[in-house]
Amino acid sequence: MTVTASESRDAISPEELVVWRMLQRAQVRITRLLEADLLVEHDLALASYDVLMQLSESPDRRLRMNDLAERVLLSRSGLTRLIDRLQRDGLVEREACASDARGLFAVLTDAGALRLAEATPTYLRGIRARFLDVLDTDELRQCAAMLHKLFPGSDV
Repeated sequence: MTVTASESRDAISPEELVVWRMLQRAQVRITRLLEADLLVEHDLALASYDVLMQLSESPDRRLRMNDLAERVLLSRSGLTRLIDRLQRDGLVEREACASDARGLFAVLTDAGALRLAEATPTYLRGIRARFLDVLDTDELRQCAAMLHKLFPGSDV
């Protein structure tokens, strides 16, 4: 059987596949551990923490729902369900957009900011223990360089 140039270019070696799977598993494992920490200590899912954090870092603690969905990597419907829960808990409010009748803002409440402040030390400890302390300074620099190569122009 003859391998075409296209098939050769599309082929993945076993070693390459192992690296890909390791990357996926590392991300999933660390994410699950961070989520478990937040749930146990603060009854706050990682996706909820991420929404609160994104809002806290935005001007006037608000973002349009579409922009927020892109930042937290959720679909619009997934974000809508999450915002519903956060609104019921008093952590986020929805506000109409004055310049676009169809647009909605998600706005961080004072209670949401407080909940975020309480959960942030747990989140940061988890990142430190499960990622930063595992790699030395050179490895972190290499990791950052590789990620910038994969996603040029992206800092977050």
